[in-house]
Amino acid sequence: MSDDVAAVKKLVSKHTELKKEISKIIIGQEEVIDQILIAVFSGGHALLIGVPGLAKTLMVNTISKALGLDFKRIQFTPDLMPSDILGSEILDESRHFKFIKGPVFSNIILADEINRTPPKTQAALLEAMQERSVTVAGHNYKLDLPYFVLATQNPIEQEGTYPLPEAQLDRFMFAIELKYPSFEEEVEVVKSTTGDTSVTVNPLFTAQEIIDFQHLIRRIPVVDNVIEYAVSIVSKTRPAADTATELVKNYIDWGAGPRASQNLILAAKANAAVKGKFSPDIEDVQAVATGILRHRMIKNYKAEAEGVSIEDIIQSLF
Repeated sequence: MSDDVAAVKKLVSKHTELKKEISKIIIGQEEVIDQILIAVFSGGHALLIGVPGLAKTLMVNTISKALGLDFKRIQFTPDLMPSDILGSEILDESRHFKFIKGPVFSNIILADEINRTPPKTQAALLEAMQERSVTVAGHNYKLDLPYFVLATQNPIEQEGTYPLPEAQLDRFMFAIELKYPSFEEEVEVVKSTTGDTSVTVNPLFTAQEIIDFQHLIRRIPVVDNVIEYAVSIVSKTRPAADTATELVKNYIDWGAGPRASQNLILAAKANAAVKGKFSPDIEDVQAVATGILRHRMIKNYKAEAEGVSIEDIIQSLF
């Protein structure tokens, strides 16, 4: 137990250093960065949603450099094929099949503009995200740990986008919405990006350190009433449930599944740990709930017609 207490204190210190390193490149977006780092320390994936030009790709690139992990970028386009992601078998000089690994074999995958490719290709990531392995031509290949998919997505109202399948959305721990910067932040962005200076991001972690912190998060104890609160929040998202709120009954077609409850507790543990707490409370669950539930609740046509936001519905659950 004393080792875990020391490890939590070390995580707080390293988390603070990490955010300072990221802030060399990324101005503002504090809440977005916090949620991505919670996903990383919880062993989850994150989906960043926002219009082009909000530095989504730069943010993922910067975080991967600061974490010191192997990083690959996949640019999703309408003609991308599953083999372009997973890899393929070729005949070598001795007429034997040889597997050439695709870009999915890395610690951090940036799935850039993931919704600009058809569902057939999007689905190529499903096994990698859930099982940390891929199967090609009947052979199963394990991926190196730690393993994260950090995907960016343009709003689905834009031209040339395909909605992500619900099964894939559910595999993302967080769906994070990026908003436009404030006036002051945009001034800073323009100042820092239109000059001739370059900034170096220093790696602060090893792969093993991140794996150790992930195990630490899982060892953090949670009292039963916090687990029951998290499960009750998720059950309220289901329109057929007795506990569903009026907003859910009126405006939601499908609610969140059990994976949401698991992610709420894992993320609450990580949120508590990076703040130096040794056990999460209800406030930690509430702090991470919007990002975890946003993409797991499917609004109906009535909600769209009346302009009811998913955030309003989630707030009603508390």
